[in-house]
Amino acid sequence: MTDLNLTPAAPRPRRPRPKVVTLTEAAAARVREIMAKAETPYAGLRVGVKNGGCAGQEYVLEYAKEAGPLDEVVEDQGVTILIEPKAVLFLIGTVIDYEVTKLSAKFVFRNPNETDACGCGESVTIVPGKVLDA
Repeated sequence: MTDLNLTPAAPRPRRPRPKVVTLTEAAAARVREIMAKAETPYAGLRVGVKNGGCAGQEYVLEYAKEAGPLDEVVEDQGVTILIEPKAVLFLIGTVIDYEVTKLSAKFVFRNPNETDACGCGESVTIVPGKVLDA
């Protein structure tokens, strides 16, 4: 009879995954400012995608009191971003910026997975992104 060594092999170290979403310095500064002025402490900024608008989908930003059990948690420039599980594939590679113009100030999503946007800029069409090895 042969002696089988059934000791489990040590797991291979995993490469760090790229962040699903990143913030520009302007966006991070604005989120930190908003969170500092909030009356209630929040766990972070929840980012998601919902169906709606004339192009089919809209980005969602809201305060998050706590992380959901399946949320993707991203730490970037001192900001905690909680990404809804169903939105992860739609947001891969997205950079969130904060722009101030003479007529408006707003968060802007630069998403490589967008295929179309409506004329008013309020809704987009997004295809799920492909997960690439870093």
